[in-house]
Amino acid sequence: MNDISTSQTFEILALLTGIGYALLVVKRSRWAWVSGALSSMILAVLAAQAALPLQSALQASYVLMAGYGFWHWSRAEGEARKIVVWPLRWHLLAVVVTALVAWAAAPWLATAGAAWPALDAAVTVVSLLATWMTARVVLENWIYWLLVDSASFFLYASQGLTFVAALYAIYFLIALYGLRSWYRAWRAA
Repeated sequence: MNDISTSQTFEILALLTGIGYALLVVKRSRWAWVSGALSSMILAVLAAQAALPLQSALQASYVLMAGYGFWHWSRAEGEARKIVVWPLRWHLLAVVVTALVAWAAAPWLATAGAAWPALDAAVTVVSLLATWMTARVVLENWIYWLLVDSASFFLYASQGLTFVAALYAIYFLIALYGLRSWYRAWRAA
């Protein structure tokens, strides 16, 4: 029987704390951000070791965003966690800006030795947007997460991080559940 490596142990810990984060976000609990910060700290190291430098930086930025999310969700129990919907023009602007930033970052990542420069850049930029949208309790964050989770699954699976890839597959399912749950709550408000 094979022993679980140290890397796999940390992958499993990141997976468990990441699932805790996602499920707590669905419930709009501020403690989601604590669990997410722990998961992201671990994933930052794992991504760096797997030649995904921008994913590593992204995970490190998630730790900072977790602080913001915890603060924002703690300051006013009801209003800070009221679900809002963006107008279409904001989504169009977000798509254009994220595409331009990802396009500009991809060549730099290629020279830095990234395994998947264009995809890494796109996932990173959209993830930052989706994280900020989550902290601001924007309903459509879940749609962005569905895209990010699909691409992240591929990125991590292609680099041999099986448990992290599984985490993103689980995140995809939780994002479906989160979208449905938040939509119902928004409609009921």
